[in-house]
Amino acid sequence: MSSFDQDMLDELNLLLKFPADSLLQGLKIHHDASQTMVNAASRLYSKGLITQPDGGYLTDLGIDLVDHARHIQSALCPRKSSH
Repeated sequence: MSSFDQDMLDELNLLLKFPADSLLQGLKIHHDASQTMVNAASRLYSKGLITQPDGGYLTDLGIDLVDHARHIQSALCPRKSSH
């Protein structure tokens, strides 16, 4: 596999929504969330990255993955020029 598919991007985007400042805070996917978000949460749960099919908390593996995702996001974000 040479690139992220749309499901992976949806999962990464959902993982990045978990609070960065506390592992004691989780995420709840509500019934009015987009189907894309609901499906991403279900896949993340199946992969063992979150504790509930509708969010919950990050597992240890999920915490590691979010850390990597935030590093990637930070590296790829446009930087403001100092010129």
